[in-house]
Amino acid sequence: MVKGYLKYLNLDYKPTKNDLVCLFRFKPRKGKSKKEVAGAIASESSTGTWTDLSTISEKRQLKLGAKVFEIKGNYAKIAYPSELFEPGNMAQILSSIAGNIYGMSELETLRLEDIQWPKKIINSFKGPKFGINGVRKIVGVKKRPLAGTIVKPKLGLNEKEHAKVAYEAWMGGLDIVKDDENLTSKSFNEFKKRARETIKLKNKAEKETGEKKIYMANVTAETNEMIKRAEYLKELGNEYLMVDVLTVGWSALQTLRNENERLKLVLHGHRAMHAALTRNKEHGMSMLAIAQCSRLVGMDQLHIGTAVGKMEGEKKEIRTILDNIEKQRVPETKKTFSQNWGKMKPVFSVCSGGLHPGHIPALMKFFGNDIIIQAGGGAHGHPDGTRVGSVAVRQAIDAVMKNQSLKEYAKTHPELKKAIDKWGVYGE
Repeated sequence: MVKGYLKYLNLDYKPTKNDLVCLFRFKPRKGKSKKEVAGAIASESSTGTWTDLSTISEKRQLKLGAKVFEIKGNYAKIAYPSELFEPGNMAQILSSIAGNIYGMSELETLRLEDIQWPKKIINSFKGPKFGINGVRKIVGVKKRPLAGTIVKPKLGLNEKEHAKVAYEAWMGGLDIVKDDENLTSKSFNEFKKRARETIKLKNKAEKETGEKKIYMANVTAETNEMIKRAEYLKELGNEYLMVDVLTVGWSALQTLRNENERLKLVLHGHRAMHAALTRNKEHGMSMLAIAQCSRLVGMDQLHIGTAVGKMEGEKKEIRTILDNIEKQRVPETKKTFSQNWGKMKPVFSVCSGGLHPGHIPALMKFFGNDIIIQAGGGAHGHPDGTRVGSVAVRQAIDAVMKNQSLKEYAKTHPELKKAIDKWGVYGE
């Protein structure tokens, strides 16, 4: 081990208001000390390397370098001077704090758990254009959770079939219909035709129900093509788009957000591929960190998990994610930093993955009303089909808003009764 790594260890250091602070979970390779390995992480992610250098003075190297200021068990806190980062450049920031360090030979595993963002860096990003209040204003729903679905099957339907499924969901009372994450532009379902057909039926559903309806069209593609698709949605009078935040990449997201100053569309972020980074609790990057980056870059809505459906995710972890993207001030916990998001607008949390009406009381009890509940199979899989299944989803939300149990409400609402007869009520 190069002793120079210990230069980046300063257990007496107190982070300044301009420092970006990271919490890492790490496991040294056999024979390596925690202090030296933590120093290696700080070194490699800032001004150091594996050997001493003659190209920079040691004083300057350490002044600009990251500093390990706390080690507890397998966790290390490292502070980075904000001068190390280019303002408003998420790709560069992550290339530093979540880049080469994962491949270091001194490490067995490494996971970026949390990031504390200084005001200087927060203010260099645009953040959400609409946020929760802006979305609620568009939809015209002030208090209850928004209710939505994803067209199923995710692949296989043609443009008109897709639009018809969306129409049935809207007519059943759902606010939102969304493309799935891998439905972009296919030979059997071309983007522009799908958008035209679906938005046409969205407008029809609005006239027939008297309610505002939302279509989240998936624009995920190469950056220039993605912008063209966003522009096309705007031409059609749509208010929304959706994008797979990780697979398109942070720079593409920032380009989309920059273009959104003129397009003024609500940006819905899907987290496809996140588990490749987040699922191993000892290696990779937490969903919390990904969610924070998404808020900074400017997603108005983001999938965070459910804690009750088919997608893996612990309740405390998901609650922490929700707090970090929806609140302005987040208190410190034993495992996470405090955070002041200043004037940055909050992100609407999206709960999706294996949900059905029987999950809704538990979801609302745990997360509150500022969530978007998206039930895919839980709407389309209803014994009487999509429209009735959508009615049941909306009825479940209405029951909770009226402080009634689902089973009691179902006595006078047969659509909900059939849903809970099939799937049950979570926790009962």
